[in-house]
Amino acid sequence: MNITPEFLEELRSRVPVSEIVSRRVVLHKHGREFKGLCPFHNEKTPSFTVVDDKNFYHCFGCGAHGDVITFTMETDGLSFPEAVERLAAHAGLEVPKATPEDRARVERARGLGDVVEAACRWYQDNLAGPEGAAARAYLQRRRLADRTIAIFRLGFAPARRGALLAALRGQGFSVEMMVEAGLVKRAEDGEQTYDYFRDRVMFPITDRTGRVIAFGGRTLGDGQPKYLNSPDNPLFHKGRVLYGLAQARKPARDANAIVVSEGYMDVIALYQAGITHAVAPLGTALTEDQIQALWRMAAEPILCFDGDAAGARAAGRAGDRALPMLTPGHSLRFVTLPSGQDPDDLLQAEGVGAMRDRLAAATSLVDFLWLRERGAMAIDTPERRADFHRRVRGRVKVIADQGVRMAYQDEIEARIRAERQVGRGGSPMDGFGRARPTATFARGSGDARVKRGVESRLSVAAQTLILKVIVHHPGLIDEFAERLGALYMGAARLDKLRQEILEIASQDLDLDSEGLQARLIARGHAEISTLLNGQDDLKAVAFAKPTAPFDKARAGLVDLLHRAGGPDFGDHDGTAEIDLANELDEDGWRRFLLVKEQEMALRSQFDD
Repeated sequence: MNITPEFLEELRSRVPVSEIVSRRVVLHKHGREFKGLCPFHNEKTPSFTVVDDKNFYHCFGCGAHGDVITFTMETDGLSFPEAVERLAAHAGLEVPKATPEDRARVERARGLGDVVEAACRWYQDNLAGPEGAAARAYLQRRRLADRTIAIFRLGFAPARRGALLAALRGQGFSVEMMVEAGLVKRAEDGEQTYDYFRDRVMFPITDRTGRVIAFGGRTLGDGQPKYLNSPDNPLFHKGRVLYGLAQARKPARDANAIVVSEGYMDVIALYQAGITHAVAPLGTALTEDQIQALWRMAAEPILCFDGDAAGARAAGRAGDRALPMLTPGHSLRFVTLPSGQDPDDLLQAEGVGAMRDRLAAATSLVDFLWLRERGAMAIDTPERRADFHRRVRGRVKVIADQGVRMAYQDEIEARIRAERQVGRGGSPMDGFGRARPTATFARGSGDARVKRGVESRLSVAAQTLILKVIVHHPGLIDEFAERLGALYMGAARLDKLRQEILEIASQDLDLDSEGLQARLIARGHAEISTLLNGQDDLKAVAFAKPTAPFDKARAGLVDLLHRAGGPDFGDHDGTAEIDLANELDEDGWRRFLLVKEQEMALRSQFDD
C-alpha cells in the first residue's frame, strides 16, 4: 500500500462524512450541517455536528473531532491503513500499489507469520503432552479454566535446547526464518543455534486481529529473567503492541472503557473474571503509540498497575507521556491497588465486585498529577508549598492542546486558591486540594430594591460579560456563588441563564467550560454560542475571553460585581478596585465603552 496525500484527498472527496457517520448515528439535516447524538459519549440532546463541505465532524459535548478516516478508525478500532483500505473499497477506489520492495516486505512478513503460527501450535501441543505437566500445574494454581487457556492459546516450551528448532525444520521452515522471527537464537560463534524460549509457560502475543506475531514466556524454575518477550523483528515491535488487544477490542468499544494492567496473567485473570476489556504493555512503560491505540477504543483508559513502587513508577511514566498528547475528551484514569497486590491478587482475595468498585472510582489524571507532586516532598513550610505550586503549574504547560491546557491551568489555580482559603480559615478541602462546597447557590434575590439597584448599575453588556466570564471559567462560580445568586439581570433570558448556570454548578463543581456549555445546551439554551461568540466588541474585553488567564478573569469579574454593588459586597475580599482598563487589549477600553451602544440590540436578542 502506497498512500499519498493526493490519494487521501481524493478519498475524502469521494466519501462524505455524513454517509459513514449515518451508519452509526441518526442524523438530522440543519441547513448545510447534520446533527445527532454523539457516538463517543452518552447524551440526550444532540451536540454532534457533521459538516460535509469541510469534511469534519465535531462534538460540542466531549470534543471529539476528525474526518471520515478518523471516524472509521475510532468507531471500528482500525489502524490508519486499515481504515483507508475499507473506505477505498466503499468508494470504489483502488489503493495505490506498493513498490516491489514493499511487496517483498509483505511476503517476508507473511512467511514469518506462518512460522510463528506453527510455533504457537507446537507450544500448545506441548502444554497438553507429558512434558507440560509442570506448566499445567502452575496454571491450575493460578486458577485458570481450560476454556481461558484455550482462548489465550497458552502453551509450553520444553527445556530441551533444540526441541522447537527440530520440530519446525521438520515442517519445512528454514533456520534463517526462525532466527528472524525471534524463535531461535544463534550462538556467539555464529554456527550453533538454540531455542530462544526454554522451560517456560508460553503466552502468544497477537496483533489486533488475533494473528500471532510474538511470544512471552514465564520461567517455571529459577531462571532469569522471570518473563521474557520475543525480540523486535519485522512482525513485532513491543512498543506498539498491547497484550490481549484482540480479545479486548470489541468489549472495549462497546463499553467505551479499557483497563490497562502490567502483565499477561493480570489480563487473563481479569478476562476470566468477566472484565474482558483488559490489555497490558509488554514489559515497558506505556508508549505514545500504545496510548493512541487505547484512545481509539476508549476515551479514558484506566491504568490498574501493581500496588508497589514499580507500579507507581509505571503509572507516573504513563501520565508523563500522556500529558502532551491530551485532547478534549481523551485522558487517563488511575486505580491504586493495595500494597503488594496486583489485579490477579485482588480478584483472588476480594472478588470481581471489589475490582469493579475500584475501577468505577478510578482517579482522574489531574487528581493523579496533583497527588503525585504533592507527595513528592513535604509542603510544611511556605517555601515548600510555593515550590509545590511551581512544580504542579509547570507540569501542565507541556499539554499541547490549548483548550485542555487552559482547563488544567484553571483547575490547578482553583485548587491552589482553595489551599490558601483553608489557610485563612475558609472552607475545608477534600484530598485532592479542592474546596468542599459551602456557598449557597441562590437562584435570585428576594429584595426588589436590590434588583432595581443592581439593574441600574449594570448595563446589559456588563451583565453579558459576567456570564461570559463564568462560563469560560467555571472555577470562579464556587467562590462568587453567593454574590452571583443575589445578582439580578434585567434581561429575562440572561437572568434565566444565570440561574441555570448556578443550578448546574451546584450539582457538579468540577465541570469545565465545555462541560458547562454542553449542559446548558442540553437544557435548551442554544443561544449560549451566540452569547460567547457574538458581538465582536464584547470579544475585545480580554478578561472575558476563553484564553484569559484565570487571575485576569477573576479580576475582571470582581470589578464587574463591585460596580454592581449590592449588600455586603463592597471591596470584595479586601481587594482594591480593579482598573478595568488594564484588563483590555490595546484599544479595548474604547471598544468596551462602545459596547454600551449595542445594548438595544442585546436586549432584543435576550429579552423575552
